[in-house]
Amino acid sequence: MIDIIEQYWKAYLFWDGTAPSGLIITLWLLVASLAIGFILAIPLSMARASDNRFFRRSVWLFTYIFRGTPLYVQLLLIYSGLYTLGVVRSHAFLDHFFRNGMNCTLLAFALNTCAYTTEIFAGSIRAVARGEIEAARAYGMLRLTQYRRIILPAALRRALPSYSNEVILMLHATTLAFTATVPDVLKVARDVNTATYQPLQAFGLAALIYLSVSFLLIGVFRRAERRWLAFLRPRM
Repeated sequence: MIDIIEQYWKAYLFWDGTAPSGLIITLWLLVASLAIGFILAIPLSMARASDNRFFRRSVWLFTYIFRGTPLYVQLLLIYSGLYTLGVVRSHAFLDHFFRNGMNCTLLAFALNTCAYTTEIFAGSIRAVARGEIEAARAYGMLRLTQYRRIILPAALRRALPSYSNEVILMLHATTLAFTATVPDVLKVARDVNTATYQPLQAFGLAALIYLSVSFLLIGVFRRAERRWLAFLRPRM
């Protein structure tokens, strides 16, 4: 283990002189996919929780497809499947986009986490107390104003525990990135194993990295929950 750390620690953790490390790539995939998924999930969750049957069922179909199929299959379809379509190869932008493994991986991760996040937020929107909404109506707030000032702030706070689980699951899901030749932590570990024939040390170091990042993320979310969900704790 010591020999591998001394020789490959830059490839695992920092900059190895030629390319970003596996940890940097992993964190970039995690943050970028979560950010895109979060932004897309806000309007989609509003539609999912709305009274409009067309919007509600359309979003349900999207979330059902991406939650009902493995992320690995989704990545293979986007990375390998879509590029076989003539319309993709004949369009300059699409051809350039889908030939890049990082782009395909980020798209697959973002759509997948968007589907799960949409359902999490939609459930939290439905859980907002009716009295809060009725009070907002009594003040004459328009529907969008109600969402901006009352419903979404309350729903996002209530969604913190469930969303923290989604973040951790997405961190673990980044291990699939090597399928699209993206040099994440697991790809680095596989390369180290190939070079040293020491799988226990190579993959064990990768496991420690994922465990450390998970520990930090859980700590951040626990602090956020104590701060923003204090109003839900029973008073003595």
